[in-house]
Amino acid sequence: MADISKVKVTGKTHVKPNKKIGSQQCQLITFDLPYLAFYYNQKLLFYKGGEFEEMVKKLKEGLEVVLGEFYQLAGKLGKDDEGVFRVEYGDEMEGVEVAEAAAEEISIADLAVEEGTSALKDFIPYNGVLNLEGDHRPLLAVQLTKLKDGLAIGCAFNHAILDGTSTWHFMSSWAEICNGSKSISTQPFLDRTQARNTRVKLDISPPPSNGDVLANGKKDPNLRERVFKFPEAAIDKIKSTVNENLPSDGSKPFSTFQSLSVHIWRHVTQARQLKPDDYTVLTVFADCRKWVDPPMPDTYFGNLIQPVFTVELARLLSETPEHGASMIQKNIEGHKANAIDKINKELESSPKIFEFEVRGENGVGMGSLPRFQVYEVDFGWGKPEGVRSGSNNRFDGMVCLYRGKSGGRSIDVEISLEAPTMEKLEQDKGFLVAEN
Repeated sequence: MADISKVKVTGKTHVKPNKKIGSQQCQLITFDLPYLAFYYNQKLLFYKGGEFEEMVKKLKEGLEVVLGEFYQLAGKLGKDDEGVFRVEYGDEMEGVEVAEAAAEEISIADLAVEEGTSALKDFIPYNGVLNLEGDHRPLLAVQLTKLKDGLAIGCAFNHAILDGTSTWHFMSSWAEICNGSKSISTQPFLDRTQARNTRVKLDISPPPSNGDVLANGKKDPNLRERVFKFPEAAIDKIKSTVNENLPSDGSKPFSTFQSLSVHIWRHVTQARQLKPDDYTVLTVFADCRKWVDPPMPDTYFGNLIQPVFTVELARLLSETPEHGASMIQKNIEGHKANAIDKINKELESSPKIFEFEVRGENGVGMGSLPRFQVYEVDFGWGKPEGVRSGSNNRFDGMVCLYRGKSGGRSIDVEISLEAPTMEKLEQDKGFLVAEN
């Protein structure tokens, strides 16, 4: 691989909405607050060809337009007089940070390698930056890097103000404008207090470091990241295997997500060589838009996700895939209005900022979902050659799922694991149905 360190930032500007918005404040709600102590959420997309200066001009002009609708991304975090967090926007604010960079010895092929995301960090801004720092930093930072044969777009979103659904709604809207549309086709729903309006006061102080790599923003040098590409045939095989023997406990046929989740969970647990009576935890971040009372539209802008935990002994998880899939299904389907409300009330009654972590030492966390149309983000020069996560918010057992570039039911699985565990997973033929 080429020397990724040869990325040189050549300049920085700021981009603001192309129209007057006026002074706006939007209260953060209970769903948003847990993410204040996470790091900025980073995404990297890379594209072939094109004239770099023209592409940058188009991207900045399109950003000006789309920020007129997603103006919260051009604001800052603040607090009202009672200490309640909010997004504050004013026309005098500087807007979104846009850096330009050059890495003309690095090609698309260098970025598309399956191994490592830490090597990509110089293409994405705000490494190791906490969302709490949004009180003095832009809530969105973009880096546009000139490659040998294309362009890399690195974005860092403040996770305290939006989740994955909102992130990809914004990205697709930005691309829509750059492709010649005068306005976006789907307006964001910006009043997050319609989902919950409890005012929660929080101390803005960053969480104390416990010496852990996640708390201080430093990467564990023993952590490896790898992308496993699951073609349609592999996804179909995994799903059919999990559904071969449906449990008699009332389980419905398992979805692709449930089938792939249990496949990953079981094989990562096996690679870790846990003791039979060790517990392992699968965390799924469930989209609550349809399940809050009243339900919110898919266009709701903000965080409307909650973690759903499935806990099992390693020996029981290893028995049959349908056992784990049934547990995952029950926990996700049971996470409706009452369960959502209970979690929110617990946080509201004892408000605190907690550090980003996976629950338990043997955890697997399912992040980005394959339903996001990441390879449809076309700014006018074709679909991306690749989509990757940044190095922020990574831990042992973190998984991001992306719809595969080849389309259909293919899925790219981006996994972070301790090096010895990753080595065992790579040698696991049962897991590597993905590459057969």
